[in-house]
Amino acid sequence: MNYLIAAAKKAWHWLTSMRTALVLLFLLALGAIPGALLPQRALNADNVTDYIENNGKLAEIYDKLQFFDVFSSTWFNAITVLLFVSLIGCILPRSWDHYKALKTPPVRAPKNLNRLPHYGSGTVEKPIAEVEKTIAITFSGWNLASYQPAEDRAGLRSFAAEKGYLRELFNLLFHLGLVGMLAAIAIGRLVYYEGQVIVIASDKPEVNSQFCNTATANFDSFRAGLLFDGTGLNTYCFDAHNFSADYLPNGQAENFQSEVSYAVGDAINSDPATWENYTLRVNHPLRIAGDRVYLQGHGFAPTFTITWPDGTTRSQTVQFRPDDLTFFLSSGVMRFDPPAGLYPELFDRRQNQLTIQGLFAPTAAWSGENNELLSSSYPAMRDPAVAIDVYRGDHGLDAGTSQSIFTIDPTLIHTGQLQKISRVNLLVGESVTLDDGTIIRFNGAEEFANYQISYDPTQIWVLGFTTLSLLSLVGSLVIKRRRIWVRIKPISDTETYIETAGLARTDRAGWGEEYEEIHRILLDLPEPDDDEE
Repeated sequence: MNYLIAAAKKAWHWLTSMRTALVLLFLLALGAIPGALLPQRALNADNVTDYIENNGKLAEIYDKLQFFDVFSSTWFNAITVLLFVSLIGCILPRSWDHYKALKTPPVRAPKNLNRLPHYGSGTVEKPIAEVEKTIAITFSGWNLASYQPAEDRAGLRSFAAEKGYLRELFNLLFHLGLVGMLAAIAIGRLVYYEGQVIVIASDKPEVNSQFCNTATANFDSFRAGLLFDGTGLNTYCFDAHNFSADYLPNGQAENFQSEVSYAVGDAINSDPATWENYTLRVNHPLRIAGDRVYLQGHGFAPTFTITWPDGTTRSQTVQFRPDDLTFFLSSGVMRFDPPAGLYPELFDRRQNQLTIQGLFAPTAAWSGENNELLSSSYPAMRDPAVAIDVYRGDHGLDAGTSQSIFTIDPTLIHTGQLQKISRVNLLVGESVTLDDGTIIRFNGAEEFANYQISYDPTQIWVLGFTTLSLLSLVGSLVIKRRRIWVRIKPISDTETYIETAGLARTDRAGWGEEYEEIHRILLDLPEPDDDEE
């Protein structure tokens, strides 16, 4: 039992040492590297699945090591907890020691002052009482203690002065700030939420360009901390009026922005024309109701109109996924359900669902033998065109299962549920007529913007604790803990012999000038001639 107690004490002393805290901090930073380099399930589970499929055994090993769930992994949380315990175990005893040091008078002067790094002596034509007054004035602001001859190691009247206690205080504040920063980040990960939503930026009445932060179902993707249950969303709406971008001649984006209007709380039910206006730019978020709305990316949403044989028309504007992030050649899918009156039987109606799958180019570039292969030569919408395949059949629009908005499930084609009935390239305003008289018209495209909505109430605390740590670190590096001893001996009623010595607790350099100045004041020495060679 004694062995176990001794081992536990030894482990505790090891864990609460500053060296261990630094090692754990390094391990925490090292452990975060896989989270930055590898896809994470919390961000995009599909990317993790693709990575595992493409990298075989190595990816399976990564998965077993929880490299795809780094920040929720057992080992990362264990390092975090140990770091907290280590830092707190360091700070508490050091704080108590610092408090006791503040209450303890400086130590008595050594017997042989001339052995210290800084030493000087001399005689002044002053009585000892006047010298004592000079010492008290000179060391105002220092922690000063006086010792009678009976208390002094050399049997003379002596003084001990110490300064620089703020160094240790700043050191403690640095570590407290570090603990506070880590705690704020940990709490923030429990209560935060973050979501992405694609909104088509347009003022056309037939286009839905509004987003309301009233339900998690309104997001295209959403993630939140363990303590967020989805009912605490801050209520507001915004309307994306437009999106504009400036490009260099090589297609590189130089700047892009989005004009939006917004309303908070009950004002979302008011006329949108009365909403507040704001210009969203990259790294200039809209701060609203405690949330931050960022402009992250953009793309294009083609518009198609289908005219059925009975004259019924239906239009859709759906975002396509940019496959080429330079020139924005994009791909996507649109699905149309025929009018109920055209096919009274439910089976016939399902068999005549139309699906459009293809490519969109904002500035069309044609290649191939017959100039039928579509690509994009510039990211701005100068000469838009589409290359589409048209399918007819049961796409499962009423099956109640989720489907990708960018791709068709290939099994629907392989099993014959969908039949390709046309392949065509279209410019704006052009159309194609299918075998049953249905007309598909390409109307053009709108630009969409990708917005990120973030909520983290601990950000201001993280900033505050980080600032505290940085300022305290600077203070602990600038301030030096130093001590000066003065020993005096009366030679006559009008003369006093003075010895001075100084020592810095952390290093011997960096404060010699301060010691020399104090020494000159006590011995009434003149200022040194700066011009003297």
